[in-house]
Amino acid sequence: MIRPAIFRSFALFLCLVLFAPSFSQGGRAPLRAKNGIVSSASRLASEAGVAVLKQGGNAVDAAVATAFALAVTWPSAGNIGGGGFMVYHGEDGHATTFDFREKAAISATERMYLGLDGDVINNSNHIGPLAVGVPGTVAGLYKAHQELGSLPWEDLVAPAVKLAREGIPITYSLQTGFARSANRFAQYPSSARKFSRPDGSLYEMGDTWRQPDLAHTLELIQDNGHDGFYRGENARRLAEFMAANGGLITEQDLARYEAVEREPVRGTYRGYEVVSMPPPSSGGVALVEMLNILEGYDLAAMGHNSAQYLHVLTEAMRRAYADRAEHLGDPDFNEGMPLEQLMDKDYAATLRTSIDMDKKSESNPSEFAQVYESEETTHYSIVDSEGNMVSVTYTLEFGYGSGIVVEGGGYLLNNELGDFNAVPGVTNMRGSIGTAPNLVAPEKRPLSSMTPTIIAQDGKPLFAAGSPGGKTIINTTMQVILNVLDHDLNIAEAIEAGRIHHQWLPDMTSIESNALSVDTIRLYEERGHQLSVRGSLGAAMGVYHDRVAGLFLGAADSRRADGAAVGY
Repeated sequence: MIRPAIFRSFALFLCLVLFAPSFSQGGRAPLRAKNGIVSSASRLASEAGVAVLKQGGNAVDAAVATAFALAVTWPSAGNIGGGGFMVYHGEDGHATTFDFREKAAISATERMYLGLDGDVINNSNHIGPLAVGVPGTVAGLYKAHQELGSLPWEDLVAPAVKLAREGIPITYSLQTGFARSANRFAQYPSSARKFSRPDGSLYEMGDTWRQPDLAHTLELIQDNGHDGFYRGENARRLAEFMAANGGLITEQDLARYEAVEREPVRGTYRGYEVVSMPPPSSGGVALVEMLNILEGYDLAAMGHNSAQYLHVLTEAMRRAYADRAEHLGDPDFNEGMPLEQLMDKDYAATLRTSIDMDKKSESNPSEFAQVYESEETTHYSIVDSEGNMVSVTYTLEFGYGSGIVVEGGGYLLNNELGDFNAVPGVTNMRGSIGTAPNLVAPEKRPLSSMTPTIIAQDGKPLFAAGSPGGKTIINTTMQVILNVLDHDLNIAEAIEAGRIHHQWLPDMTSIESNALSVDTIRLYEERGHQLSVRGSLGAAMGVYHDRVAGLFLGAADSRRADGAAVGY
């Protein structure tokens, strides 16, 4: 039964959706709207965010509503049991970030995943309860709302409660995702029940999916804010579930968790301002480093996605990802990280002199390499009627995280601790990393590649972009930025264009199928590069402020079939 407060809140939400015109988009043509846009991996979540904008909420209010809605409608990555990052840039010039990355439990140790032989036991850093970090999403959303929100908190959670309790239609993407993960879900009765019909069979497209346990947990959060998740009923439930299944998270871990407001990473590129996420995200630092390198080339003259253009992109990627592996980690545990040096334009100029325009560089794994990151993350971008922008990337790590649903809680838990360096000192060509800044420690946040970013001009936000995709995130975000600023593509064209990815190790360039011509591939390979064809790289979501036309533009990457940019 829906409680009266929830009913009143959602009644307003429903009226706004029904009686104020909305527009939506997916594909190569951008959505244009006068009052605001939300672009996310789920049309229903975008609609929930836009309903909040119509109610008079700002970009942060809409970001809160969208995040909670994604936890219902896009469960492979949308979450309350994971973590992520938010970048905010106001029309008044104020910019800040919120770090709600998961933490290791108090009882975590550096060698907790290793057997006596020094190897990881049964992939336990990625699979099972030991891989679960203390969730940060609810704390991050609540902190952002406390600092910058305008509407009552309970109104922002209400749409997600409604969607969870009354149900959503199973799309083809949800059907296939559930089916692919059915064996993982079957290992935990709570997971199997959530992602199966009442008779135990698999959901099919067109079914209605109701999530009453998740609705109840969301109601606790709606009524009690931060403490609705980290204290009381939910905290006891989660801690007891962890103890019963061999996990480490306790009520004390949950009570001690706090999101952190941090100063953004800032850079410049061709006169534009780059505002992105600082560590424990590596995204902002690596992004600025690559843009600094590329600023020394006339990329427009090279031609979009030409062999020469892709060569210099690859070499910039190679150098920034090597620096990422060696230097970056949780800033609360690594005070000496050389962030200013890595983002210094003179340093970029030095790196640029090492790039041979006719031959690729070598990637040497003799000292360090990189940890595996899953590609199942989600990003959304928002602009409100005042021009304020929010860029959010958050995740459960793997698709559906650990695959573990908290009994009675109805939400998935992350497996984010797999982003730590599990084996100190180990290096290989596959991409394992053993450098000290990202080793496991109690209450430490693992390094991330999430890169929510806002580009500003003259102190005012111009466009926001980001993407899922594990370590491909940084490069996807960079290529969207270059497509807009160097190649004069609109936000939809910039997002839809073909992409590449190189991460230093393994020494291989990933390209999207059908993204490049045969001649471009031949000329690129003649420089020594090795190619691997992928179905897709990332799934960017973006919004853009066209100040000349007085309109907002938005685009949702067609690489996510359920995604949409919605505005009014």
